[in-house]
Amino acid sequence: MKKIGFLSFGHWTPSPQSQARSAADVLLQSIDLAVAAEELGADGAYFRVHHFARQLASPFPLLAAVGARTSRIEIGTAVIDMRYENPLYMIEDAGAADLIARGRLQLGISRGSPEQVIDGWRYFGYQPGEGETDADMGRRHAEIFLDMLRGQGFAQPNPRPMFPNPPGLLRLEPLSEGLRERIWWGAGSNATAVWAAKLGMNLQSSTLKNDETGEAFHVQQAAQIRAYRAAWKEAGHTREPRVSVSRSIFALVDDRDRAYFGNGQEEDQIGFIDERTRAIFGRGYAAEPDRLIEQLKTDEAIAEADTLLLTVPNQLGVDYNAHVIETILTQIAPALGWR
Repeated sequence: MKKIGFLSFGHWTPSPQSQARSAADVLLQSIDLAVAAEELGADGAYFRVHHFARQLASPFPLLAAVGARTSRIEIGTAVIDMRYENPLYMIEDAGAADLIARGRLQLGISRGSPEQVIDGWRYFGYQPGEGETDADMGRRHAEIFLDMLRGQGFAQPNPRPMFPNPPGLLRLEPLSEGLRERIWWGAGSNATAVWAAKLGMNLQSSTLKNDETGEAFHVQQAAQIRAYRAAWKEAGHTREPRVSVSRSIFALVDDRDRAYFGNGQEEDQIGFIDERTRAIFGRGYAAEPDRLIEQLKTDEAIAEADTLLLTVPNQLGVDYNAHVIETILTQIAPALGWR
């Protein structure tokens, strides 16, 4: 059995071919798609965060709105770039959104990826410390965030406060109990997956990772998941971790599907995400249902994961994306034993 959700990057463009032509379109349609996905029986509504781009950015207003409109579906991110984040203010935002959603928030965070501008985090007022890289800074912000989520008091109270304080040092409010166990790390390498396991974070692995062995993407990703689970066990955590993978999967069941995705990419791609890092981009899946089922049976990483996030082409609109999700839930997942 697997949890199955969708992942939206929230693109918009003024093109007449797009159903999402403005930021308002994307935000409102994201809420509507989450509502539709819950009605269809999906398990999660996840959103990507990109700054300086015509895409979803600040996630917490959207997460809170989805939480207010839904009652069951998990609501999450994949991922928030921690290089840009004030981890203390993020505690307050996340706590408020999780309370509105009644404990359904699943926050994916990461050190980030190449962005639209050079060193965009500098414009947000952050810079690496001496001897740090920007990746180190992102991980440091993440560690502060995780520590503060424990809810321990750390701030000295004013002896003459405006309002009465509880005894002792003060913590950030509102704190949502249990959120600490619902933080995920988006790992691009085996080493960062192991690091996430040691800190007690769940694992998100996307359609992109460092090419560490030259093997097929799904084989490398499955090895990453196994390394993560081994490190989790070694760390002695008492709960079971969760692991998600993302995939572009389209069942070709009507003329719209064939027109949009009939000539899909069926091979992994190799590229460089910066001057030093060779990366492998996982293939997409688009085929008639019977063939698609056979293809997905061979994906080792999907087999290893407990959660599958379907990347959706949000610019094609809510109705079409609901159709994509419904087809996977009803025609593909049962045949694979996922539901």
